[in-house]
Amino acid sequence: MEVLQVLHMNQGNGETSYAQNSTVQGKILSIAKPIIDEAVQKLLCSNIAAIGSMGIADLGCSSGPNAFLIISEIIDAIHATHSSSSSSTEFRVFLNDLFSNDFNTIFMSLPAFYNQLKKEKGDRFESFFISAVPGSFYGRLFPAKSLHFVHSSSSLHWLSQVPPGLDCQAGGKALNKGKIYISKTSPQCVLDAYSLQFHKDFSLFLKSRAEEIVGGGRMVLSLMGRSSSDPSTQESCYQWELLAHALMSMVLEGLIEEEKVDSFNAPYYAPSEEQLKLELENEGSFTVDRLEAFEIDWDGGAEISVVTSGQRVAKTIRAVVESMIESHFGKDIMDDLFRRYAELVADHLSKSRTKYINLVLSGCVIHTPLDNLCPLIFFNSSDPTVEN
Repeated sequence: MEVLQVLHMNQGNGETSYAQNSTVQGKILSIAKPIIDEAVQKLLCSNIAAIGSMGIADLGCSSGPNAFLIISEIIDAIHATHSSSSSSTEFRVFLNDLFSNDFNTIFMSLPAFYNQLKKEKGDRFESFFISAVPGSFYGRLFPAKSLHFVHSSSSLHWLSQVPPGLDCQAGGKALNKGKIYISKTSPQCVLDAYSLQFHKDFSLFLKSRAEEIVGGGRMVLSLMGRSSSDPSTQESCYQWELLAHALMSMVLEGLIEEEKVDSFNAPYYAPSEEQLKLELENEGSFTVDRLEAFEIDWDGGAEISVVTSGQRVAKTIRAVVESMIESHFGKDIMDDLFRRYAELVADHLSKSRTKYINLVLSGCVIHTPLDNLCPLIFFNSSDPTVEN
């Protein structure tokens, strides 16, 4: 699977779109809001806020209402500081995601967003300039020392690739047979492969951002994780276990080939708090202000029946993973697959209210000699023709 080409949230505004099924991600943004506010306020109260142009990046923005929610929160935090420097500073806001992201929907929503800002903020909103930067955040995206605040939510649990070697046969048997992610029955080599891939990716992410963010700049990251040291714990992988069960039920009925399931593995990893701390310590460019874990209901906390919750969870997961599932298994099975998945989720939720664990990290870039260099150009690699 070529993750860079295949992975994207469901486009548009239809029934199975990410825009209509991203309540959980919105809930995560709401929970992280106090931490985002604190980081923005610390940034604006620092010496680097006195510059004339400040770079802000949202990495893994996707599309839909959440794409603008973080911008609104940053603007609110800026005005809440009552900082005299913020009134004379221009803010360059970059929305980043993979090339196949639905940037067109974002662009078409910008006029309405700008009009709303005018009503709420008056003339001060004109100091914000929003553009898109397509590309993988596992590598450089921006010029050196051009950013002052970086945010990413519900994105860094996606790996740059499926860990190599998982589709290999051991004694004629697939390594992760009948599964599509880490599970209780996965051999240790599968767990190790996922952990190693996360280490490589997150290390590269930190290294890239350390080169792009000025010393004293801030970063807030939210991603799916786990509180346990065990990567096969239910809180970090059971949603994938149930999806594997749905696929295997279709194998038993002859609707898909078992080899198709055995050869599919999700490019996903939910790290522990300890893993994040270790990666940050080893990379060495960031000091950690806060690292907290929050529980999130699978259905976003809605007070509805378990049957409806199962359907809601299935729609949420479908909006996120359908592009990958469809590229591997074909389009024809999607409705049947996620109907089965909804039933399995509803049955599970009737017995156990398993929750996601969301990790929120706030950090500051350590000063380096290059931080005296101020960005002189407005960097914009947006391409309005890119479509999901």
